[in-house]
Amino acid sequence: MIGGIGLPELLIILVIVLLIFGANKLPQIGQNVGKAIKNFKGSVAEDKIEDQGARTEKIEEQAKREKTEA
Repeated sequence: MIGGIGLPELLIILVIVLLIFGANKLPQIGQNVGKAIKNFKGSVAEDKIEDQGARTEKIEEQAKREKTEA
């Protein structure tokens, strides 16, 4: 059970998707969704790295200020 959606509901959704897009388009749709998720995860990881770099720079700047003030 995924987030309140059981197996019967998932099967109904799959049948509807098959009727709308057809069996030939499903692999392409799955591939595009996979690429989109991969790109999203990559951009989130890049943002985390940038945030960590900005935090490190702030800490280094504060340490320099403290040394010059002391």
